[in-house]
Amino acid sequence: MDNFILYFKMGLNHVLDFSAYDHILFLIVLSVVYSFNQWKKALWLITFFTIGHSITLALAAYNIINVSINLVEFLIPVTIFATAFMNIIRANKASSGKEQLNLFFALLFGLVHGLGFSNYFRLMIGKEEDKIFPLIEFALGIEVSQIIIVLAILIVAALLQGFFRVSKKDWVLVCSAVVLGITIPMIQERIFW
Repeated sequence: MDNFILYFKMGLNHVLDFSAYDHILFLIVLSVVYSFNQWKKALWLITFFTIGHSITLALAAYNIINVSINLVEFLIPVTIFATAFMNIIRANKASSGKEQLNLFFALLFGLVHGLGFSNYFRLMIGKEEDKIFPLIEFALGIEVSQIIIVLAILIVAALLQGFFRVSKKDWVLVCSAVVLGITIPMIQERIFW
């Protein structure tokens, strides 16, 4: 039970640690396109992200993959930028019918983001005989923290759209533009060539 709590807390802290805000930025741009009444779709989206994240962590834990950290650190803000940019382009269009594309991108970008943490995770569980349970425990911590963040985003959106009459389009555009502005310097700082 102690190990469960240890790895679960590490998963929670991995997302809720605001010094590593790239994960939160990605959750923002993934979830702003959903209304509160679409919370199930938003939760499926972050679950696909967690699955992708966990796959690359597992591959790293078993020494199946080892990718240049410079490449991954560059790709992480690129994935956030791409998602924010797509939100801006599609802000005028209805969100229905895009769920499968969103799920694909969440899974794909989860794979990339998992690579960013893979070296640390490999060192963290390197001494463990069984690597699968720490991975599951860590993934559960990530999933719970992502649910907390996404539900908070959906609640803020519902309040702004319900009480202050902010249109969904404006909400998506403003949030995505802010995240876009934050990620541009991140990309520039992480260019590795």
